[in-house]
Amino acid sequence: MTHRFLPAAFLLSALMLTASGVAIAQTVLGTHGKWEALTEKEGGKPVCYMGSMPTKATGKYKKRGDSYVLITHRPGDKSTNVVSIQAGYTYKPGSETEITVGKKKFKLFTDGGHAFAYDSKTDNELVKSMIRGTVMIVKGTSSRGTLTTDTYSLKGFTAAYKAISRACKV
Repeated sequence: MTHRFLPAAFLLSALMLTASGVAIAQTVLGTHGKWEALTEKEGGKPVCYMGSMPTKATGKYKKRGDSYVLITHRPGDKSTNVVSIQAGYTYKPGSETEITVGKKKFKLFTDGGHAFAYDSKTDNELVKSMIRGTVMIVKGTSSRGTLTTDTYSLKGFTAAYKAISRACKV
């Protein structure tokens, strides 16, 4: 798979509507290696996030939507380092994803087509590992039982992380 930035996720969020029907405008903070950093305002509060798509995606599937990982800061909600995975398919109910960075492994719970850490401690540990790492592997199982393995380059992760942290003053 050729690397491409988050066209579906970011272009849609650029035009995303809030419940009040007001468009949310995003600002690109920069592209750093394989990661893109952005910020926007929701309800007057800053939200800063960064994301990347896998450099390699494997599995015996015929059709799959876009997959990507996001790291989000919402300082107005006292929320930082929230890791979320978009699988590009619906996960098997009750399943977990396994993320490996170097020698560290993390389990995330799944909900529909997304995966999240069980708590902020896991989010923080995962982000620390991503800062130190070079490659991240995400394994998941679709609702049809298909096993997938996505490989993410962590090149540029630290620079993108610093950009969103500066922008959101965290």
